[in-house]
Amino acid sequence: MRRKRERVTYDYECTLTGQTYTRTEKAQNPKELISVKGWYEMNPDKDDRPAVIKKKLGLLKEESQG
Repeated sequence: MRRKRERVTYDYECTLTGQTYTRTEKAQNPKELISVKGWYEMNPDKDDRPAVIKKKLGLLKEESQG
């Protein structure tokens, strides 16, 4: 039986949001890494996520029922 290969993981923290995330590759410049949430906060004009995702994250205001 073959032995399962262990995967090395690296933990990094986003400099903007403080969110911790794990990568399987070592980063060349870990201080320059930001999370997806941090990138969208820095670039709101490039936010191309669907409305369903934005609503789930609480970014869209609830539409008033009338």
